Amino acid sequence: MTTAEETVPSIMDRLDELRSLKEQAREGLDPAATDRQHAKGKLTAHERIELLLDEGSFNEVEPLRRHRATGFGLEAKRPYTDGVVTGWGTVHGRTVFVYAHDFRIFGGALGEAHATKIHKIMDMAISAGAPLVSLNDGAGARIQEGVTALAGYGGIFQRNTRASGVIPQISVMLGPCAGGAAYSPALTDFVFMVREISQMFITGPDVVKAVTGEEITQNGLGGADVHAGISGVAHFVYDDEESCLEEVRFLLALLPANNRELAPVEDAGDPADRPTEALRGLVPADPGQSYDIRAVIEELVDSGEHFEVHPVWGANLVCSLARLDGHVVGIVANQPAVMAGVLDIESSEKGARFVQFCDAFNIPLVTLVDVPGFLPGVAQEHNGIIRRGAKLLYAYCNATVPRISLVLRKAYGGAYIVMDSRSIGADLALAWPTNEIAVMGAEGAANVIFRREINAAPDPESVRSQRIKDYRSELMHPYYGAERGLIDDVIDPRDTRGALARSLAMLRAKHADLPSRKHGNPPQ
Repeated sequence: MTTAEETVPSIMDRLDELRSLKEQAREGLDPAATDRQHAKGKLTAHERIELLLDEGSFNEVEPLRRHRATGFGLEAKRPYTDGVVTGWGTVHGRTVFVYAHDFRIFGGALGEAHATKIHKIMDMAISAGAPLVSLNDGAGARIQEGVTALAGYGGIFQRNTRASGVIPQISVMLGPCAGGAAYSPALTDFVFMVREISQMFITGPDVVKAVTGEEITQNGLGGADVHAGISGVAHFVYDDEESCLEEVRFLLALLPANNRELAPVEDAGDPADRPTEALRGLVPADPGQSYDIRAVIEELVDSGEHFEVHPVWGANLVCSLARLDGHVVGIVANQPAVMAGVLDIESSEKGARFVQFCDAFNIPLVTLVDVPGFLPGVAQEHNGIIRRGAKLLYAYCNATVPRISLVLRKAYGGAYIVMDSRSIGADLALAWPTNEIAVMGAEGAANVIFRREINAAPDPESVRSQRIKDYRSELMHPYYGAERGLIDDVIDPRDTRGALARSLAMLRAKHADLPSRKHGNPPQ
């Protein structure tokens, strides 16, 4: 019982107290920390979440969580949230889970309580079957907490792996990400970075200098443009946080919530049978002439809008998400404007990863083929073009989603097979009348087959020219593949959009089972 002198707090007193704690959790202990964050051109965790999610939709989880570590002064500093904001909300009305490091608190470093919050929200996302977005801005493991911090990262990696192919996982890099922490984004489906403010590396510039003697800046070692154009770690790069998070929202609008659902359908008001007259002139008939495959993609997809993945890495292959007749498709296309569209190590790995993602999340694949072969060279061979090119082959062979290939122009050698040919399981193989499918180009083939005849001729160039014509007319005419059932139909380029839309509609209920196995062993 209470005595007369004691006063029991009223519900309003408790609500005032709760309001104060929630405000403290949002604002942090040090108002100057927010100013320092803004001075760096960076937003706070809550500001980022508000840009990502629909207005007023965020539901925070464990805002009052605090660490219980002791030693090194930690017991005297126990801020609410423990440096990470977690919860769920909606993007375009669909549920999305999110966690955001708060750099104002312990530099966003991960400790036991911090990690436990992330583990919980990841488990919730997997259970609810909804996408997970991480807004990364942290200094790595909290050194004062020792091995428990490292174990926290282990729990995140394990959940990243368990969620792989089950729910879409998107990592947005909005600050530093060093050491083992960098492996979590690498395990997710897509990585977004912002120039100047985000960096990723396993060992920082100081360690690099101490071990190798090389001097380099943080951005030079692991900045956004480095990972977008050289390492291939980053799929998308932007100049500011606002445009970056807006594009994350756009990507989420193209993706299903999980691997048991289809991507949302959206009518763009673009007729499925719209003639694509421009395609008769966009692709030169001469196989040696260059053009930009993105112009072809824009003619084919709804409203000319597509979202290109890895636009500057492996640029000789274009991988894009788009809508066709309102339904999301994944487009894989050789890019003749870059290295003549050959397949090499980077483009093979890029394509393989994209095909695997689309297959995991029930997104049909449309492959546009104009490929002269694999890139020759000592560097390519020594760096593993065989096993790396096999990744793209494996991904296509393993894919069970609807698959349509369209040969626009040339398709030579093993690269023709790898680019989702009918022989490796494409559901439909179409071609334009400009297609040339062969073991190699007519010039190379003639030089091999008729080498002795050409060398012995009084006029070698005249004989070579005639034999090139003979080979092209005999084995490389546009209907050779159709005559043998390797091409299902040769179509007028102006009818391409309608043909693809009808074919995808027919395949929408496709069901294919893989052999019973624990998992395959893809080339590494």
